[in-house]
This record gives sequence, structure tokens and C-alpha cells, in this order.
Amino acid sequence: MVGTDTSINQVLGSMPDDIEKGGVLVATSLLQQRAQEVRNQRINWHSYLQSQMISKEDFDFISNFDGADAATRLSLIQGSPLQLPKTFMNLLNQISKDGTIQYLLTLMDDLLQEDKSRVEIFKEYAARKNESVWTQLLTLLNRPVGFIMNMTARIIAKMACWSRDLMTGADLQFYLTKLKDELNEPNNEYIQSVARCLQMMLRIDQYRKAFVALDGVGAIINVLSVKVNFQIQYQLTFCLWVLTFNVTIAEKLNTFGVIPILADILADAQKEKVSRIILAVFRNLIEKPEESKTIKENCISMVQCKVMKQLEFLEQRKFEDEDIQADIEFLKEKMEMSLQDLSSYDEYVTEIRSGRLEWSPVHRSEKFWRENAHKLNDANYELLKILIHHLETSHDPLVLSVACFDLGEYVRHYQRGKHVLEQLHGKTLIMTLLGHADHNVRYEALLAVQKLMVHNWEYLGRQLEKDVHGGEKGRQLPIKAS
Repeated sequence: MVGTDTSINQVLGSMPDDIEKGGVLVATSLLQQRAQEVRNQRINWHSYLQSQMISKEDFDFISNFDGADAATRLSLIQGSPLQLPKTFMNLLNQISKDGTIQYLLTLMDDLLQEDKSRVEIFKEYAARKNESVWTQLLTLLNRPVGFIMNMTARIIAKMACWSRDLMTGADLQFYLTKLKDELNEPNNEYIQSVARCLQMMLRIDQYRKAFVALDGVGAIINVLSVKVNFQIQYQLTFCLWVLTFNVTIAEKLNTFGVIPILADILADAQKEKVSRIILAVFRNLIEKPEESKTIKENCISMVQCKVMKQLEFLEQRKFEDEDIQADIEFLKEKMEMSLQDLSSYDEYVTEIRSGRLEWSPVHRSEKFWRENAHKLNDANYELLKILIHHLETSHDPLVLSVACFDLGEYVRHYQRGKHVLEQLHGKTLIMTLLGHADHNVRYEALLAVQKLMVHNWEYLGRQLEKDVHGGEKGRQLPIKAS
């Protein structure tokens, strides 16, 4: 296969959709459970022939192929290889009954699973007809029946991953967008199957890049940020792990808040495989990036998200997987090293980017703001924009309170801060919080507005000092306001 990592294939190869218990295969996903029910149906192909909905040629092939043992199926394919894709594509095109379409797709999925090289037969048939193998399958993705859509998606993933030629262009865009939309679909009962398709697709670097370009990471994070079962946590975290094998993606991944989300899941994880895959993501976020700055920021983010504490807890448990212990030791060592040369500003930057603002010591430090307020202008006001974004999007009163305070301190310690904040529409957002339901948010917003209104802090300070000493008692405090 093109563009895959051996280590990824080894792990993925150990994750079937079915597990064996007592010699019997037990389906682990809703799609596979229903596929077993579909396999038990019997289709009256002769009735389709009698009604002239299918040709005699297709009838002869499908009636001999359907229900045959593996040896017979192999013999039929070897006898006339292109008849296989011809018949299946004809039947999918000519028959509209949902039950029969479900049966055909399940049969098609099984025959590909039985022999991966059969993907090339379908590709060759389409090429000889001067058509794309994807056209008909992508059309089926729009069918309103969940089983049809998801079984089709599964077949496409196999064809896209097992073929010598990769899926490209508009076809790839359409397919990955469909998977992303299905992730975002509320209460999607087939989400495990959607995640399985992504687990396959994202082994291939070209597909990783395309998925990230569609904001696929954001869709994964949206699902992981709400309470989902451990299987979905594992599968989607696996997708994040696979993405980290691309260095460019690994360097930007935590801008989506991956570390805080996974740290929360790790703290509550009961299943070993969930803990294992999260630790693998964390390790890659330190090992894969080439920028030392990114590595350091990721380490600091893990420290701030209390990952060190979780590692100490995990060390006390006994795991069957030796890699878990190795990952724990690696992560602890790297985090301890990052703490040795951690500056207060490094810590502040990581906290702001994580979106988990709290009253850590740097916020209240006069010295910190005096020395670092101007740094919020760096990289085209990156940190300032993030703080303003928190005001716009966060529903957490603590985050809103701290963000208001920080913006006020920025204005107070940076001469042009008021003008910059107005240009970035931060002042308007702070003003709207004056009516917030939480009294702490209202208080911090009011303080920030007061700081925005004052032009000369040194002058105000002198006036306050005179008042304290009685030098200006009875006078109205003069404040220059905008």
C-alpha cells in the first residue's frame, strides 16, 4: 500500500470489527451486527430475471456466486474476472429495493475482505469502460438508509486503501467530507463504523492531509469533547495518533486543543486500550515535531493538564502491554525536563492556547505584566486574538473572568493597548459581558472597562496617593476617559 507506516498497519491489523469468542465471531459494531442479519436473508434473483430487471448473464453469475463456498467463488472469479464487477455494478444500478441493495453491498464487502486484490478487478472494469470506479459508490452514500450509506462507506475505504492507485481530487473530497459530516451528526448510531473508515483512511499520508484540510481534526475533537463510550474514544484517538505520523500535522495538532481533551479522557479511562492509545498520541506529539518550540509547548500543555499526575497513577497499575510502561517513562522524563527551563511566560502562553484559563500566579503578577504585556502583540497579535476568541466562544465563567482581567492588564501596561483592543473588537465583547449572569464575570468585565477608560495610569496613581494622604480630600478624582 502507498504511503502507510508499518507500525500503524501492525496496530490496525489487530483491530477487527469482529472478535472471536468460543470459536464464534461476535460483531462489535452495529453495522456488523446488522450485516449478519442481512447475510441470513435470501434474495429471489429469479424474480428479477422474470421481470426483466436484470440480464440473463448477470442472473447466471449472481445466482451461482451467492451462497457458494470460498472455493466455488474463487473458481467463478478466475473463470471470468471482469464478470464479478460487471454483475455487481449492474445490479446496484438496476435494482432500487433497499433490502436487495443492502444484501449486495454486504456480499461485496465480504468478497473484498476475503481477498484484497479483488479491489483491482473493480478498478480494471471501470477503466475499461472509461469510467470512475467511485461514481456509482459515491452516489449510494446519499441513500437515506443508514446501513446502505455506512456499508458503502466501508467498501469505499477498502478500495481507497487497498488499491495501487489512491483516491484523489473531488471524489476524495466528497468522501472525506461525508465522513466528517457523519461524525458531526447528533446521535449517529453508526458512528463506530464511521470511525472505522477513518482509521483505515488516515493510515495513508495523502488522505491525512486532505482530511486535515477539511477541518477533520475539529470534527474529531467535537465528538471527544462530549461523553462517548470507550470504543469511540479509542477509535477516534487512534485517528489522532495516525495523524501524528505526519510531522507537519503533529506540529499543529495541539492548536485544536487535543492535549487538554485527551488528558481529561485519560483521567477517567477504565480501559487499557484507551490509556495506551492516548499515551501513544502524547509520545508522538513530543517525538514527531521538528520544531523544538512546539515540543516544549506540548510538554508544558501536558504538565498544565495534570498529565504528570495521571502518569504517576498509571504506574501503580499493572498493564499487559509493555509499551505502556515505556511510554509513561518517556513522557515523565520529557515533562520533567521541560519544567527545568520553564519561564512564567512559556507557562502563560501554553495556558492561553489550551483555552483552560485559571487564576494561576502569573495573571495577578504586576511584574509579569510589566515585562510581558507587549509580547501579546507578537505573531500578529496571536495571543491577544486567542483571548478575545475565548470571550466570544467560552461559556465557562472562570475562563471569561480571567480573559477579561488579562485584557485589562494588557491595556494598562501597553501604551497602545486600548487602540489595538478596539481594532480587534475586544472592547465590544468586554462591554457585552457587563450583563453576564455570573457576578464574577460582571466584576472582571467592569474592571477591564475601567482600565480601558483610563488614559494616564501614572496620573491616576498619584491622585490616589494624594487622596490616601489627605492632600486632595474633597476633590473629584480627575480621570481622562475616552
